[in-house]
Amino acid sequence: MNTKKIHIESLIDASIAKVWDAYNNPNDIKQWNQASPDWHCPSSENDLRVGGKFKNKMAAKDGSFEFDFEGTYTEVTPLNSISYVLGDERTADISFQEQGNSTLISVDFDAETMNPEEMQKAGWQAILDSFKNYVEHK
Repeated sequence: MNTKKIHIESLIDASIAKVWDAYNNPNDIKQWNQASPDWHCPSSENDLRVGGKFKNKMAAKDGSFEFDFEGTYTEVTPLNSISYVLGDERTADISFQEQGNSTLISVDFDAETMNPEEMQKAGWQAILDSFKNYVEHK
């Protein structure tokens, strides 16, 4: 599969341990995993190990639409990186880098073909921005 990679990142004013935990704990994921205030994440399951699966339900707050965002981990290096494959064979690679008292999260993911790349980038970045806001105010 020769798919274009999309890159997003965010510098979070928190320790790498706090960032890693909030990124991977299902109770935290439900608090930050949405691209806009009219969406939410009512459920999250996360088995963070190679071969483990994750499933996050994304839903419009008005009940008009929902879907499960799910995949299987292919690489997990604690406090450093995570890679996974989605059900449609697209992949994502996430790195966590300590930068002083902050943590840089970088995400590279395969673009899908149904939506424009800029729209996909904006959506994933909005979720990462929601994560940043959540962690920095937790």
